[in-house]
Amino acid sequence: MLRHKILIPLSHQHQHALALCVRIDRAQPIPTADLDAWQAEIEQHFAQEIKIHFSAEECVLFPAARRFPELISLIDELISDHAALRQSFLRAENRSMTVESLTIFAQDLSAHVRKEERQLFERMQELMTPEEMETLGARLQAALKDATHSCSLPNKATSLKSRK
Repeated sequence: MLRHKILIPLSHQHQHALALCVRIDRAQPIPTADLDAWQAEIEQHFAQEIKIHFSAEECVLFPAARRFPELISLIDELISDHAALRQSFLRAENRSMTVESLTIFAQDLSAHVRKEERQLFERMQELMTPEEMETLGARLQAALKDATHSCSLPNKATSLKSRK
């Protein structure tokens, strides 16, 4: 199903998060010496976009979805995911991630994004009227106004290396 226009800004942010996850996956095995650089990039990504993204979902999107009984358990799962991911972002900020926890973080973030895209967004588009979607869109736009609208650039240690 095509993504409704009001969800496209969230989907673009999801693409940025997935790009980070793919880069972490393709960088395996990550040298311990590069761990601080990866954590710095994760911290920056959270500060510039994901923190605002999570807030917009929790304050605007999830309450709108919660009106539909069939979505309540999914929303509870997504809120739980946000809490766990926030702990990972905090570990990155504190530079306490290990290579293993960095890999798990990328897997968890990727799974979370895909759950929102494939389950939540799809069902919301099916369940909500066009008028409800437009009202939701205006509220989402306001909630996302302070987010960076571009993908963060990797630093030297976190950019993909060519495979020989």
